[in-house]
Amino acid sequence: MELVKPEFGLIFWMCISFGVIFFILKKFAWLPILNMLNERETSIQNALDSAEKAKEEMKAMQSSNERILADARAERDLLLKDARDIREKMISEAKNIAAKEGERMLKSARENIQNEKMAAISELKNQVAVLSIEIAEKILKSELSSDEKQKSLVKNLLQDVNLN
Repeated sequence: MELVKPEFGLIFWMCISFGVIFFILKKFAWLPILNMLNERETSIQNALDSAEKAKEEMKAMQSSNERILADARAERDLLLKDARDIREKMISEAKNIAAKEGERMLKSARENIQNEKMAAISELKNQVAVLSIEIAEKILKSELSSDEKQKSLVKNLLQDVNLN
């Protein structure tokens, strides 16, 4: 029953042994444990600070990325607008050039047609003149085959000349 009702000697030696163990622990274990806890607390605090700083940097980078993305979109839109303007200008210029070339070709074709028409008319007139002369020559040969016919023709011509 000594353990249930401890005597003064047991309590005294337990207090002494507790004090010695407490002193040894304080001298050799308590300080390193506290230092380790402080280091651990410091490293955790540094990690939290780093995480907070990284979070702020991420927010800054995100806003920077959004700004850069908006700038890139604006630049893309500007480039597309310029490309559309250039395309429209090129199409317009091509249409103008095609219209001018078409007008020039039509004018040239009309001139060629007119020149060929005039050449055909000249050729036709020459052929009609040649045919008329040949026909007149044949008619005159047949009409003037006798002397009497020649005399009557001369008389008729003289009368016509006097009348005119």
